[in-house]
Amino acid sequence: MIQNAFLSIDDPIYTPKAKYSWLDSLFLPYINDPRDLPFVHLSLALILIFPPLALWLFIDFSWWVASAYLFLNWAIFLGPFILMLHNTSHRSLFKNKYKRFNNVIPWLIGPFFGETPETYYGHHIAMHHPENNLESDLSSTMKFRRDSKWGFFLYFSEFFFIGLIELVHYLSGKKRTPIMRRVIIGELSFLALGIVLSTVNFQAGLVVFWLPLFFSRLMMMAGNWAQHAFVDAHHPDNCYRNSITCINSPYNKKCFNDGYHIGHHVRSSRHWTQMPEDFLNNIDTYAKEKAIVFRKIDFTTVWFLLMWKQYNTLANFYVQLDPEHPLTKNQIIALLKQRTRKISNREYVQQIALA
Repeated sequence: MIQNAFLSIDDPIYTPKAKYSWLDSLFLPYINDPRDLPFVHLSLALILIFPPLALWLFIDFSWWVASAYLFLNWAIFLGPFILMLHNTSHRSLFKNKYKRFNNVIPWLIGPFFGETPETYYGHHIAMHHPENNLESDLSSTMKFRRDSKWGFFLYFSEFFFIGLIELVHYLSGKKRTPIMRRVIIGELSFLALGIVLSTVNFQAGLVVFWLPLFFSRLMMMAGNWAQHAFVDAHHPDNCYRNSITCINSPYNKKCFNDGYHIGHHVRSSRHWTQMPEDFLNNIDTYAKEKAIVFRKIDFTTVWFLLMWKQYNTLANFYVQLDPEHPLTKNQIIALLKQRTRKISNREYVQQIALA
């Protein structure tokens, strides 16, 4: 646990080991950072679990096995896998000498979670971070009312049905041809493999390929919606005002401190184990910028509460960053509601012009 004068953080930080296990010692010479050994452990576990179960489903399909497969996939491992993919997209797991092994996570493991190889990298690294949820961001939340079920339905539908076309067009326009090419190859490879194997066993193909594809994209967009739900219309390009942070959540322990989304956008290369300390070191900046920080909940919970307009509940988890000038509950609710309203293109252009 780390703390300052008024706030304690129990999210994971790095503690050097006095002695490594034989397995860790085997992989340490190959990876860039010993702090990322949890990704090695998770990758090995996923390789041992999902390919054998998928093969079982294609050889002798059973809805009991299929149910177990989807439960493990969605309820237990999807979050950790996505955030492992996220972190290793920003910071390569394996050293340059062994860089081919970096393909294991997106190409070998990713398809079992509905992650088409290279698409996540192209969308998140090459598009989302440079555009920072502004108008040119294909996953920008600004043009939607962020506490609207209909708004989220439109947001997800646009991403699911035409998101790939928009991404290819974006990458082409930005002259990021190698990334665009990898995205197209990865997407087509996934679709071809899924279609071919579905002709062998349609039920297994549905469980192994198509349901995970839909569910993972739904949950990723719900997460991004929550991460960028509370946008200050006067400063939409300010990472402290267009993103949120969730601290002291079980989610952070399970998913590598993903709750620290503001800090991640401020410096995307910061290691996940440094997020809690960075937050406490810069808490005065968070308070000055009126950043939205929640405690004990995660992005999925934030998304769910917004869909049902449960601002009273959200306010219960709001973190007072300036204890000398605390907000009342009504003031917190008013702030949250003001930050979720739709931001028009005209308003966005005016604010950027004034910046």
